[in-house]
Amino acid sequence: MTTFFALIGVRLLHSCKLTPVNTLRGCHHAAFTTPLVSKIVRVSLKPNLTFTPFSTNSHAIQDNISALHLKKRLIRKKKILDDELVRPPGLYDVVAFATAEEYDLERLIKGLKENDLYEPKVIKNTSDVVHAVAKIQVDEEPREIFFFREGSVVLWNVTELESSNVLNFLRKYEFDSYSESMVQEESEKMNYMHQLENLPSGLAKDGDLLVATGDGGEMTLDKYTFSNGMSLSVKLAIWEASLEKYIDTIEFVTEDLKKGNKIRMTREEVLRKHGELFALRHLINLGSDLLDTPDFYWENEQLESLYIQVCNYFAIAKRTRVMNEKINHCVELIELLSTHLSDKHHIRLEWMIIVLIMVEVAFETIHYIDRYMN
Repeated sequence: MTTFFALIGVRLLHSCKLTPVNTLRGCHHAAFTTPLVSKIVRVSLKPNLTFTPFSTNSHAIQDNISALHLKKRLIRKKKILDDELVRPPGLYDVVAFATAEEYDLERLIKGLKENDLYEPKVIKNTSDVVHAVAKIQVDEEPREIFFFREGSVVLWNVTELESSNVLNFLRKYEFDSYSESMVQEESEKMNYMHQLENLPSGLAKDGDLLVATGDGGEMTLDKYTFSNGMSLSVKLAIWEASLEKYIDTIEFVTEDLKKGNKIRMTREEVLRKHGELFALRHLINLGSDLLDTPDFYWENEQLESLYIQVCNYFAIAKRTRVMNEKINHCVELIELLSTHLSDKHHIRLEWMIIVLIMVEVAFETIHYIDRYMN
C-alpha cells in the first residue's frame, strides 16, 4: 500500500512539472496600437521564456509603453444644422433615436389609437415598422413618425417638444430601455427637403435628404427607406457606446498583464464578461440588418439603391467591421484570462491531491514504524 501511494505521488509531481503554470509570466511583449477609429489591444504570447533582468533600454521601452494611453471612441462627426431662425423655407428636420432593445409594436398601435393624436399605418411587406401620421397638421408638411421593432424611432418634421413627448410615450412599450443621456447623445439629426419635380429621392452633396415629390405612397416608401438607414446608424451608435463602456471595465487587466500583477478577476467574472461579448456579437451579426440588405428591398431596385446610399453616408459597413474587430480582440483577452484562471484552479486541485497523498504516506509510514517497533 505504501509503495502504491508513493508511486502515485511521483507521477502527480511529474505531471505538475509539465503544467503550463507560467503561461502568462512568459509573455514576451504586449503591443498597443491606437488607430483613429478603434482601440485595439494586441497581446503577443511567447510561453516558456525566461526573463533576464531588464537593461536600461528595456526600462525605456517599458516607460514608453506605460506612457501610451488608449484613445477613447471619437464621437462621430455629425452634420451641423441650420439655425431655425435663418433656415430657408422648404427645409425641415428629421431626427432618429434608439431608445430600447425592442418595441412591442402591437401594444404600441393600440396605444396610438387610444391617444388619438397619430394615425398608425403599416408598411406593405414588412411587419417590423409602424408608420404614424399626425392627425392635426400645423402646416402643409405632414408630421410623420416611423417606429421600428428593434427599438428605434425616426421623426419627420416634429418639434423638439413633441419629440420629447413621443419618447416619454414610448417608455411603456419598450424592452430593456437605454439611459436618457445615451439616447440623446447617440441620436442623429438631419435636414430634408423635397426634390425637384420628376427627380428621384437621394442625398444632396451637403448631406441633406432629398425626398421626391409624388403620390403619398411613393413618398412614404422613400421616407421609410431614409428612416431605415438612420435607425441602423443610431442603433449601431448605441452598441458602439456599449462596447466602449465594456472595454473600460477590462482596461485594468492589460495593465496587470504588462506589469505581471495578480489577475484581479475571478472565474465567474471572466465568464460573465465572456457572455456579455457574445451577446453583443449576436445582436450585431445575427439580430440586425447591419451585414446585409433587408428582404424588403429585393423587389424594388430604386429603394434598394437609396437604402445603400444612406448606409454608405453613415458608414454602416465600416463601423460594423470595426466593431467586430474590437470584439474579436476583447474575446482573445477574455479567453486568455479564462485559460490562465483555469490552469491556476487545476494546479490548486493537483496540489491538494498531492498533500492528501503525502499525509496518507506519512500515516502509513508511522503505522509501519509502529508495527516494526512492536
